[in-house]
Amino acid sequence: MPLVNVDLAHAPYAIHIGRGLLRQTGLIRSLLPQPRVAVVTNTTVAALYLADFKAALEAEGIAVVEVILPDGEQYKTWDSLNQIFDVLLRERCERKTTLIALGGGVVGDMTGFAAAVYQRGVPFIQVPTTLLAQVDSSVGGKTAINHPLGKNMIGAFYQPKLVLADLDVLCTLPQREFSAGMAEVIKYGLIDDAPFLAWLETHIDALMAQQPDVLAEAIERCCLAKARIVAADEREEGQRALLNLGHTFGHAIEAGMGYGVWLHGEAVAAGMMLAARASQLLGHLAVADVARLERLLQAAKLPVEPPALPFEQWLEWMAQDKKVVDGHIRFVLLRSLGHAYLDRLDPDQLRRLLA
Repeated sequence: MPLVNVDLAHAPYAIHIGRGLLRQTGLIRSLLPQPRVAVVTNTTVAALYLADFKAALEAEGIAVVEVILPDGEQYKTWDSLNQIFDVLLRERCERKTTLIALGGGVVGDMTGFAAAVYQRGVPFIQVPTTLLAQVDSSVGGKTAINHPLGKNMIGAFYQPKLVLADLDVLCTLPQREFSAGMAEVIKYGLIDDAPFLAWLETHIDALMAQQPDVLAEAIERCCLAKARIVAADEREEGQRALLNLGHTFGHAIEAGMGYGVWLHGEAVAAGMMLAARASQLLGHLAVADVARLERLLQAAKLPVEPPALPFEQWLEWMAQDKKVVDGHIRFVLLRSLGHAYLDRLDPDQLRRLLA
């Protein structure tokens, strides 16, 4: 079973990657300050996995409080966050009660944010059930909810105590959700690992078929990259910002179309294509480089064209991006495939790109 360590001096933790981890609740029990947890999940995941996961926890002598939220990006809101708090307060959960996020990126983000602020901070554990969450959002401690004026604009940096990435749960993911996760996998190759990008091109058919050994290797390599970057730059003051390749454009797509219309990974895929085309406009990438990325995204069944949003709407949503500094939007661009950097694009360049 692959094990990846996130080596933060103040809050180190392990990422376990393997099969059957939802049943290996001894890994969780050893970290609990008291034998009581609140499992936060959504209606879709609860129907598939909550009963068995709860039974496995209770077999370890752990009392379980259930918090079941509606499913979807459109529910990543204050109202849903308050649903978590309502249950925690009603059940008299204490500072030693650990929150467990059982779900995808939305559940993980909201559970982490709730843990960061409930009674000024309680422990939490990530049990991600989507590919996107296993390779990206469950690792690194970025937690947030959305606001009508911007995605992930209200949140906190708050690290989990443990991440359990169970490969078995991916078999119940709809194809569209699995493809959305592949956008984040491909991102790691683009930002600083050209050999991994080439490996993905070679193994894309096996990945899309979810061959276990290939899938485990991809997830492990993504987690190793994320762990290395987070350990060097926990609060996104430098290198970690490169992990947002495609996200400035992608978040604008999600907000502009309405949360949940485009999946996060779909919007990121289209955003990465826009970043590649911008890099081509600046003279960094060749036409063949852009075509190479387009082929890989298409093989992963991801969109390569953005929706037709008005230019002013693009600017409005991108101006809410967290990488804005002194009123200027910074984009993650590519000097080459496998070498990302931060730069600005002037309005004329953006207009040409988005036309």
